[in-house]
Amino acid sequence: MSLSVEIQRTLGGFDLQTAFHAPEGVTVLFGRSGSGKTSIVKSIAGLVTPEKGRITLNGRVLYDATEKIDVPVHKRRLGYVFQDSRLFPHLSVRDNLCYAAKVSRRGARNPDEVGALLGIGHLFERRTHSLSGGEAQRVAIGRALLSEPEMLLMDEPLASLDGPRKAEILPYLETLQRETGLPILYVTHNMAEVARLATHIVLIDEGRVIRSGAPEEVLTDPDMVRMLGIRDAGAVLSATVAAEPQDGLSTLDISGGRLYLPAVDAPLGAKLRVRILAQDVILSTTRPDGLSALNILPVRVLTVRRGEGPGVIVQLQAGEDRLLARITRRSADALNIIEGAKCYAVMKSVAVSQTDIAVGLQSGL
Repeated sequence: MSLSVEIQRTLGGFDLQTAFHAPEGVTVLFGRSGSGKTSIVKSIAGLVTPEKGRITLNGRVLYDATEKIDVPVHKRRLGYVFQDSRLFPHLSVRDNLCYAAKVSRRGARNPDEVGALLGIGHLFERRTHSLSGGEAQRVAIGRALLSEPEMLLMDEPLASLDGPRKAEILPYLETLQRETGLPILYVTHNMAEVARLATHIVLIDEGRVIRSGAPEEVLTDPDMVRMLGIRDAGAVLSATVAAEPQDGLSTLDISGGRLYLPAVDAPLGAKLRVRILAQDVILSTTRPDGLSALNILPVRVLTVRRGEGPGVIVQLQAGEDRLLARITRRSADALNIIEGAKCYAVMKSVAVSQTDIAVGLQSGL
């Protein structure tokens, strides 16, 4: 299952000229507000019409300007989740879900199964106006899922939620992709959501694709740091739970060594994704002793990017993974941090929050 998009459309401040491929898994469209992300998703859904281009889903043409093909919205088999839940206020949660199941007429899933998957079964008899923001969005996701789509389109579904509600719903999104294998095109300008969910990333700026690829490549590209955000820049590492939590810490194996992080609720052998922010990594030319920081990894410097300010971004190789470190120009000069240099990356265990640790998503089921 894959989505191919190549479209052109005039927007207010710029021309949207976008081409990208979304493979199985969770493809995240990331960019600043106003970069054209929502226009792209609405074009895919058929809610707006591009001026030129072609859109295909699993080889099926949804839109082709040259061939004058424009499949109606209800025949595209795409489930759309908006920023606001857009539930039917006069219906109960169950009736909202049953309406979607009835309209789809395919019936591969039923409301009870979706309710269990998204943890909303206990809400079935409630009216939607009494739901919290996170609950309402889970119902909206369930309704989209019951339409039996070939792909889910999620347009900043967490944008209207506060921090605790986002933390509440993210695990359900991970479960959704793992359990269903349904490909998802996910729009956001929140880097934490990108690091947590993405199996493929497409960076959008003023209607154009700047970079696309796997998270471990895109997120650790020093040339992308300014677009991603200096404070949000960092790496996503694949990890395996190696030992049960002791004194509040879990032991994780990564390709470059071991990490000790706040206790993770996952069994031995579980595959995880861990986000390490560049600003939380410090460098040492010798293996340090007498530190409270427990995570010390041998690394090799791949690239050094100096900006106009006092900061330097350093790309590091740690086993098969790549890390970023954000240090000062003065420190880089004093330590002679240059390409090819060997050093140690040091990270505090408590610098990694629970929201930066996720059960790994699957890119192909």
